[in-house]
Amino acid sequence: MKKVAVEKKKSRRSSAGATTNGGSDTPPRKQSAEKDVYLSFAEKVRDHKGLESRWAVLQETRVEYFRGKDFVSFLRNNSEVTDILGLDKSLEPEDIGNTLLKKNLIVRCDRVVKTLRPGKKKLSTWPAHLEIFPVQSFSDNDAFFVWTFVKRHPLWQTLLSFSWPVLTLAICLFPVYPHKAKLVVLYSCAGILLLIMCLLLMRATVFGALWILLGKRVWIFPNILAEEATLSELFRFWPKKDEEEPPKWTARLFYTVVAIVAISVLRHHAPDEAARARYQKRVSNIIDDVLEWSPKLALSGMMKQQSDVVNATDFHNDTATGSGSDSQVPPSPDNVDVDGIHESDVTEDEDHTSEQNYGDE
Repeated sequence: MKKVAVEKKKSRRSSAGATTNGGSDTPPRKQSAEKDVYLSFAEKVRDHKGLESRWAVLQETRVEYFRGKDFVSFLRNNSEVTDILGLDKSLEPEDIGNTLLKKNLIVRCDRVVKTLRPGKKKLSTWPAHLEIFPVQSFSDNDAFFVWTFVKRHPLWQTLLSFSWPVLTLAICLFPVYPHKAKLVVLYSCAGILLLIMCLLLMRATVFGALWILLGKRVWIFPNILAEEATLSELFRFWPKKDEEEPPKWTARLFYTVVAIVAISVLRHHAPDEAARARYQKRVSNIIDDVLEWSPKLALSGMMKQQSDVVNATDFHNDTATGSGSDSQVPPSPDNVDVDGIHESDVTEDEDHTSEQNYGDE
């Protein structure tokens, strides 16, 4: 009886262990090692520049995603990436993708907008809004996959995040900078702003000229205003091929007339040399006020203003004290009227006239 009871306990323990391990015969350590291998593989693929990825919105959350066909071509052209998988490196890209889906390292999604917009021949290659696909299986036919794990940030990004408070404090302490440092900061910021404005004006001019003359949509630096572009994509000069329909000749003619009228109006109302000099003087005065301000000047101005208030108070006090006493105050030049007659002389003449009138009575 005791042997039967011991065997039952062993069978219960083995069945419990099998259920906790997900019903497989693989030990927990081996499963965690396999999970770490695929996680390392996913991190390496995500950080690799050969796999093109974009950012989109999935259920009000910004996510990074890639296309299934790009994943397949990437693994076939970069076979050294799969060496980290060990025994599974010989698997097909579709099988590796299904394994990543089972381990919840990626999630298959689909585009939200599935209808063509007016004037377009096909759907967007990289949609901006995604939704979860009901069937979680790997496919390379118009399928999108979102990374679900948190990407590890490099050391330089961590150090850069700590430098933001220092930069904010440096901006707040700009008024106490030396004069040369203020000039460097001012002209550097003005130069960067002027470069950006000239770049935007140049790309708009090139687009308008080619659109009117040739009917082509050409944006040089196409990602310069993109919010989710990487640094390499931000400074890409040549745009992609225009896949939209060419504009109608009536629209091109209309905007040609609008451009000619706008240029004529701007030339007619352009400021002359005198107005330009006034604007330049006004701007230079504002810049001088910003550059020349310092706590010492502000403190000296406050002290001067306070001393003026004290002197004015003392003058009023002295005037009030002198009027109540019997002492005679010598006439001052301030008491002289327009005809050069002192106020004291006018008072004596009035007293003498009053005495004569009293005697006659």
